[in-house]
Amino acid sequence: MKNIFLTLFLSISTVGLSAQQLKLSGSIKDTEGQTVPFASVYIKNTTIGTSANVDGVYSLNIEKGSFTIIYKAIGYKALEKEITMNDNLTEDVVITPETYTLAGVTIDGNAEDPAYEIIRQAIKKRKSHLNEVKAYKADVYIKGVQKLVGAPKRFFGRDIQKTLDLDTNRRGILYLSESTSTFSYERPNKIHEEMVSSKIAGRNNAFSFNKASDLIINFYDNILLEDKLSARGFVSPISDNAFLYYRYKLLGVSTENGETVNKIQIIPRREHDPVFRGTIYITDDTWHLVNADVYLTSNSGVNLLDTLNISQQFIKTENTYMPSNINFQFNGNVLGFKFEGYYVGIYSNYNLHPNFPKNYFTGEILKITKAVNKKDSLFWLNNRPIPLTKEESRDYVRKDSIAALKVSKRYLDSLERENNKFGIVKAVVTGYTINNRYAQKYYSFDPLYRSIFYNTVEGFALKYGVTYVKRLQDSRYYSVRPELRYGFSNKTLTGTLSANYYYNPIKRANISISAGSGIYDLNDLGTMSLLGNSINSLFFETNFSKFYKKEFANIGTTRELTNGLQAALTADYARHTNLVNTTTFKIKDLKGETFTSNNPFTPDTETPLFPTYKSLTITASLNYTIDQKYITRPDGKFYQGSKYPIINLTYKKGINGLFNSDVDYDLLSLEVSQNRISAGLWGYSSFVIGAGKFINNNTVYYPEAKHFRGNNSLLGQPNLRKFLFLDFYLFSTDRQYLEAHFEHNFSGLFTNKVPLLRKLKLEELIGVSYLSQPIKRNYTEFYFGLQRLIFKATYGFAYDGNKRVNHGFRLFYGF
Repeated sequence: MKNIFLTLFLSISTVGLSAQQLKLSGSIKDTEGQTVPFASVYIKNTTIGTSANVDGVYSLNIEKGSFTIIYKAIGYKALEKEITMNDNLTEDVVITPETYTLAGVTIDGNAEDPAYEIIRQAIKKRKSHLNEVKAYKADVYIKGVQKLVGAPKRFFGRDIQKTLDLDTNRRGILYLSESTSTFSYERPNKIHEEMVSSKIAGRNNAFSFNKASDLIINFYDNILLEDKLSARGFVSPISDNAFLYYRYKLLGVSTENGETVNKIQIIPRREHDPVFRGTIYITDDTWHLVNADVYLTSNSGVNLLDTLNISQQFIKTENTYMPSNINFQFNGNVLGFKFEGYYVGIYSNYNLHPNFPKNYFTGEILKITKAVNKKDSLFWLNNRPIPLTKEESRDYVRKDSIAALKVSKRYLDSLERENNKFGIVKAVVTGYTINNRYAQKYYSFDPLYRSIFYNTVEGFALKYGVTYVKRLQDSRYYSVRPELRYGFSNKTLTGTLSANYYYNPIKRANISISAGSGIYDLNDLGTMSLLGNSINSLFFETNFSKFYKKEFANIGTTRELTNGLQAALTADYARHTNLVNTTTFKIKDLKGETFTSNNPFTPDTETPLFPTYKSLTITASLNYTIDQKYITRPDGKFYQGSKYPIINLTYKKGINGLFNSDVDYDLLSLEVSQNRISAGLWGYSSFVIGAGKFINNNTVYYPEAKHFRGNNSLLGQPNLRKFLFLDFYLFSTDRQYLEAHFEHNFSGLFTNKVPLLRKLKLEELIGVSYLSQPIKRNYTEFYFGLQRLIFKATYGFAYDGNKRVNHGFRLFYGF
């Protein structure tokens, strides 16, 4: 009974407090009657505030009483209004453009612009301003809108209007999302965010991908937006070396709240440098940045966008300035699809002296619970800081209504009847699928173009499989895949059945089992694709890939033990059989070329590489990412890129005697790797270092040896661990080894200065690879090249000790 009365008391108290929350709303326009988008509105001497929407309409929840409200926008005088709240109130305001004058400022035509001295002072104070706030906590509201404003009628045969749900002019909102969260920060780089609410138009059960940390842009850093919009990032106008990249012009001076504010135009010294354009606002005496209205263009090196405008407004908090409103507006055109949109973040209720409990900051940078997308329309009506525009309101209503319809069995059945229709293009190119979304069952049939291939062991062959997936609650699922393979020359039929159960998405845990027989590459790391080997064999009489038969059964499991530490354990029992070539068919017979045997060590003679043998192996591995950051969502744990290396420790045991196993060895290996290590404007580097040793190598047959990623062909897929010229098979080892790979991408540092190359947006790169093992003690490759998106071309040199043994071009495609 006591608990009942307590609950009733709390409920009444909550209602009473809610009743005190009134709504101040209205529009913000300039003196010419034009709306002022994204203007800041906040209560004086607090950090409680909001922002107008793109149409200049605002709404602010406020308690009963009298307040001074400040209306502020970049380029306008701050307007203060005294209001008394006894009920909901509509207050339309007009703000006046700020007058920045040069009165009292002496500018000699031959003298330096006064802006340069202001920037010098700001640069001197850069580090102290960067570090003056040790920690803070704030409430953050984020809204993201992406719109298509033009598109072709059809794309790859599909009606764009129907596919993307656009109007008759092929325009419409593609993505509309809102979220509120609590954001915590502690220097130098500790963050933790907890999402409170989330809403996505047309996706009632989805969770927003909005992150407050994605909107952080601190002009006191030397390089901004690194590895987000460009690999190199962009030089801050108040960075330590800003004078090498910018010219400055003082546009005027004004007074705000008793402080002198300088309006300074920032101008790139060179058209194609990675720099901003626009205006920044800096105070006298303290030299704080108090506002910024800058933009980036494709000339600056922005990827996929034509223009990105960044507007950042600040609010004075104690003796510093904190962001109150940050807005990213963008537009672009990709393959005829013209798009635009914005992301806006509102920061309020700052606490600059938070008392974070011990171990508050972990690797979890964002936490999203099941409850965040359960807030109803009344919640959003009362708690949405930025009012929706009419277009956004219509989009919510229409898409949410359609979303309710789309989960019905009747609608899904009709949708599946259309989508599941069989077609030749599906069967040959994309793969045929049969989906039952209502029951969460999916069948996927392999495309034929990937299933038909040729090699000299099997001749023309067919490998075909079907994958069945059943999705369960809480993002768990299981899958089953049967696969058959038949060679028309060796008349051999093999088949496998594999199953996987993903039972804990938070721990990234699964268990898998498979059994059957198959034809596999002698190099278990793979050499080249079946299609690539087919083309080389049929048209160039070069059979690079070598194969063997394996009959097997295995079981494995993976699971995260603690943050960043993933464990895997696999047991495999197999029978291995040597294979030989059974055909010499080719479409084109090249003079001087001939097929080699299936034994890479005796290319002119078919001799067995190994006897038929059985193996029982156990493989255990630990994979640890230092300082791993992640996002926790109800549908899983999502790792973020780490600034630190990944360490992988693997132990493989070949067990002799048990189940007549013939192998007997112990292999211990260690690998350390890291991708995209920032070098600022000089691009980024990646490296891999691996070492291993057969502690025991009593019985090691060739398929059990340690293999390396070699390359004998001109064309292949990129992989940092791949050598350019090393033979696929000849240098596998059953003893110790050391290999290292390093590559640096300059991200256009030099090509950006060459007009023709600049238009192609090519990225220059250099690299080196090294291998040492008993029969290849000092093998080194050096290369340089160019890269653009998924294409890469390099020219390299290979040295065995001091002797050059190979050189030439290598072309790569893919990721």
